[in-house]
Amino acid sequence: MPAGGSSLFSGFRVLGLYSNHVAHALRYHAKHREFYLVTASGQRFHTFNVNRLGIVAVSNSLPDDITCLAADRMLVFAATGRQICAFARNKEVVMRYHGHKQEVQLLLPLGDQLISSDCGGDVIVWDVQGGDIYLQLKFDPLSFAVSAIMHPSTYLNKVLLGSSQGALQLWNIKSSKLLYTFPGWSAGVTALQQSPAVDVVGVGTATGRIIIHNIRLDETLMSFTQDWGPVCSLSFRTDGPPIVASASPQGHIAFWDLERRQLAAQQRHAHRTAVAGATFLHGEPLLVTNGADNAIKVWIFDQEGGGARLLRCRQGHSAPPIVIRHHGNDGKNILSAGQDGTLQSFSTVHERFNKNLGHGSICKKKEKKKKKGLSYEELRLPAITAFSSGVTRQSDWDGIVACHRGRLAATTWSYHRCTMGAHHLQPPGVSRESFASAVDITACGNFAVIGSSCGRVDVYNLQSGLHRGSFGEPGKAHGGVVRGVAVDALNHMTFSAASDSLLKFWRFKTRKQEEVVELNAAPGRLTLHRDSGMLALAFDDFTVAIVDTETRRTVRKFTGHRGNITDMSFSPDGRWLVTAAMDCTVRTWDLPSGSLLDCFLVAVAPVSVSMSPTGDFLATAHVDHLGVYLWTNKSLCGPVGLRPLPADYQPAEETIPGVTAEEEEQEVTSEEADDEYQSAEQLGAELVTLSLLPESRWKSLLHLDDIKRRNRPAAPPTAPPTAPFFLPTLPGLTPQFNVPAAVDAQSKVLPLGLLAQRSRFGSALESAQLSGSYEGALRLLKDCGPAALAVEISCLSSEGGGASSLLLAFICMIDSMLAKGRDFDLAHAYLALFLKLHLGAVAQDAVAMEALQQLASRLEVVWAELRVSFNQSLCLLSYIKSALL
Repeated sequence: MPAGGSSLFSGFRVLGLYSNHVAHALRYHAKHREFYLVTASGQRFHTFNVNRLGIVAVSNSLPDDITCLAADRMLVFAATGRQICAFARNKEVVMRYHGHKQEVQLLLPLGDQLISSDCGGDVIVWDVQGGDIYLQLKFDPLSFAVSAIMHPSTYLNKVLLGSSQGALQLWNIKSSKLLYTFPGWSAGVTALQQSPAVDVVGVGTATGRIIIHNIRLDETLMSFTQDWGPVCSLSFRTDGPPIVASASPQGHIAFWDLERRQLAAQQRHAHRTAVAGATFLHGEPLLVTNGADNAIKVWIFDQEGGGARLLRCRQGHSAPPIVIRHHGNDGKNILSAGQDGTLQSFSTVHERFNKNLGHGSICKKKEKKKKKGLSYEELRLPAITAFSSGVTRQSDWDGIVACHRGRLAATTWSYHRCTMGAHHLQPPGVSRESFASAVDITACGNFAVIGSSCGRVDVYNLQSGLHRGSFGEPGKAHGGVVRGVAVDALNHMTFSAASDSLLKFWRFKTRKQEEVVELNAAPGRLTLHRDSGMLALAFDDFTVAIVDTETRRTVRKFTGHRGNITDMSFSPDGRWLVTAAMDCTVRTWDLPSGSLLDCFLVAVAPVSVSMSPTGDFLATAHVDHLGVYLWTNKSLCGPVGLRPLPADYQPAEETIPGVTAEEEEQEVTSEEADDEYQSAEQLGAELVTLSLLPESRWKSLLHLDDIKRRNRPAAPPTAPPTAPFFLPTLPGLTPQFNVPAAVDAQSKVLPLGLLAQRSRFGSALESAQLSGSYEGALRLLKDCGPAALAVEISCLSSEGGGASSLLLAFICMIDSMLAKGRDFDLAHAYLALFLKLHLGAVAQDAVAMEALQQLASRLEVVWAELRVSFNQSLCLLSYIKSALL
């Protein structure tokens, strides 16, 4: 069968993506008086306001990942491969620069020029507006590989280039001349930064050395050395204290005092990975940093001793998520456990509701950590492989239980306190070679059921963290690794499945086995829909089985996946089952009909899937992707034609949200614009169409006299007495004002010639009568207000400067409007006002009277048809309201 896209789900957005290894760019908006932060995220860049770190805009997608960013007052420049794009309004591509033969790695806006450098040694100066090449320099990468670019302050048309070999060169880009060569410090230059002092720049090297150098005198003023590897970024404070910040690949940031020439403070573990960029805001004690750990942080310097503290942060997973689940019954929060070992909550409403529950720790109290002498990394728990959450008692005690990779003890977490709990749930008398493999929290929120690799299934009390027993007689429920556990809604039954190909039913209270179901293959995972009692099992042979927990029989079996099934999720009503597999497909199965309902293909294999409790969103996590992707359920937005799909159905690839193809290029050509659908002005000749004008434009036409009478002023306006600025006086001993003689006011009577002129509407109506098309005259009437429209219609008669032919033309225009069925409300309003003003004049004209009688006949026919439709609708409504259905 030919391929087709998903008819049920549509890509919506991605959660938890903020930054990558590309250094950020800062912009200052003079009108808003606010700083904006631009960070790259794959093929797009995001714009945040620094005050709240709220996302302002997301750019259109580029064909490849962004390699570097730069920004000036008006535009944002992004390089992708050998191409450079200029974005306006943080979204739309307005200019493309082609000319590089290798990948672009550096960008520097400089006035009306843009300087770019690629890894092949080409440095190009572009004209920003025209996109032309202004200057091109060629360097040999073996002798001078450009690694940093900077414009020295007050140096007109000058650019300082740093190389991986250690040398620096000062160029004049206007005359294309090399002005000076600095020998360097026997280490590759990794960062260049202008200091607040003129002629002084900061140089960061690959050996960790920071040099403060005067380029005018070619003299080194001072130098520092960080022990954390190469200098990733440099930035100077401009709000007073002479501090320079240096970032390292280990995620640490050092702050150096330039007056005392010593280390002032340091911020360890500012990021989990290398710091991509660190920039001080101009005139403010704030430092903005971003890193490859998918984090943006704003630090404020208000500590004693010059230290910094974290002010604001936007952080996602630094490693791809493993398991995602919706938390709560409103579907607004998604819990995500990543390979970085953190547990985070992402809000589908707004980013300010995101929560970071942190990293699990072996020993929670800091005092015990110091006694043991263990480092921060040694105390971290491994990544979470499975977790379960409940909201019933989460305000009283911990409501999340998680299993960690290779650890037997499960941990508890508090969603309200956003931290790891105090309990480590570990079964007694079990070797530490085993590990916890499955977990579920009861609907009441009091107990947690945990399965382990040794075949045990244990019950714990979440309030006290005590072990309350285990299933099975010798303390062993299965003969293999427990792949899934679940408890029903009333805590009557517990279900467990293991690699021994057995599904067992247990009494929760007595922990006695009731029944065993032999499976055809080893199950990989287990999911229970508590409301319907349906149990879904995913097997290692890529099949899915549905077991009814009441009859304890397999009621449905689904085949079609060609890879290992990674996750499953039921719809809120239990009618659909969504499965994700390593064959890069997401399939939706209909349980009542037992058929495949929907299937779509993604470019990267999904590892976890979760259906919202409200059914509005489907959340997915994918291999090597840091975000959580949301798909909208189109069946909630409108009618969706869902038909069973055949077994040989070949799904079409759906673009992952956030990289939609329709947003890659917003430049719509004229041909594409012509192909866009436009609604017809009249859907059918038998229908009546109303105008889109507001009711105030035509409903008050018959009551203009009353409105004018009501709004009439109580007294006529009086002009204020006019007097010159300097009052003239008569000569003499006694001061007397020189009062000018009275001047006759200008006559306000209009000459008769002005009244004889035709208005634009009268001329258009006269020409329309000859051509038979009244569109132009009707358009002029639509543009008039009620008062102007009344004047135009009153001027049609001979007393108002018109003629009897205009009266006939107006009647023909109304007849044309009724014949076409368009502007039905305006036709009646205009006709009512016309008859009110000119009925006597029309009665004396035989031709106009005959046309008016034809118009009356057409009105009777139109209203007879409408009356029949109205009566049928009213009859149907009254029947529905009164009948007993």
